[in-house]
Amino acid sequence: MISLGGMGTQVAVKLFDATRDKQLDLAASNALNARQIKAFEERIGSISSPQELIADTEVYTFVMRAFDLEDQIFGKAMIRKTLESDITDSSALVNRLSDPKIRDMYLTLGFTPGGGSSANLDKLDWQAEMIDRFKERFVLNAAGEDNEGARIALEFKSKASEIDTWLDVLKDEDLGKFMRRALGVPDEAIQVDLDRQIALFEQKFDIEKLKDPAEVDKLVSRFSAIYDAVEGVSTASSTVLSLMQGAVSIGQGSSFTAITIDIPTITGGYSASSIYR
Repeated sequence: MISLGGMGTQVAVKLFDATRDKQLDLAASNALNARQIKAFEERIGSISSPQELIADTEVYTFVMRAFDLEDQIFGKAMIRKTLESDITDSSALVNRLSDPKIRDMYLTLGFTPGGGSSANLDKLDWQAEMIDRFKERFVLNAAGEDNEGARIALEFKSKASEIDTWLDVLKDEDLGKFMRRALGVPDEAIQVDLDRQIALFEQKFDIEKLKDPAEVDKLVSRFSAIYDAVEGVSTASSTVLSLMQGAVSIGQGSSFTAITIDIPTITGGYSASSIYR
């Protein structure tokens, strides 16, 4: 894979975009990946329940890696119970877990509540989309190992078209950090209650603009310049100047203004991460 280490965020993102197709090909040719892709293609169509999915180690591992849940592979009992739960029941496990990637996996696999089959798994188009997802996740994770700013920006680009509400942003740690940096919102804002955070972001940016790829690129440029400045990422002076010029505006004629928020003293063992629960 192509290393993005030692680069400014914007340069790294552009290099990734320029080499994306080649990196996807490399991901598919990786020995471990190729074996899991083959196992998925050969056996996913015959799997008829979450229990059978988890019993097939190679296919189960493929699915978990495709949804960026590799660190939870060993939680088989929890994953099975989640996939068997009924999303229409507010108390179901799938609705109580904080990680949005698990919910995404639940909806994409589409098993019948109670441990039944899925109408998706034997569809060739669905299988092809899953393989694309698997390869995309592999290259994104590989890129992020060397460049944290690029990782966050690339995560945003990969998810932007699926964002419908500010809640979609705030429940995802990477998306939240991206938007705070891009819109000049201090990290301390996570200490404010969720409704006030949403209202704050609504004042800063029309989330419907994320359906426009040009607006997404503007946000990425802006995030990159601010992230590198805040984190002290070293870049060539001409690159910094170019990025900063592109980062001072978004949309037509709107100017960037960093904001400050008075955060009341939080007591009672409050954790900033609690908004993701």
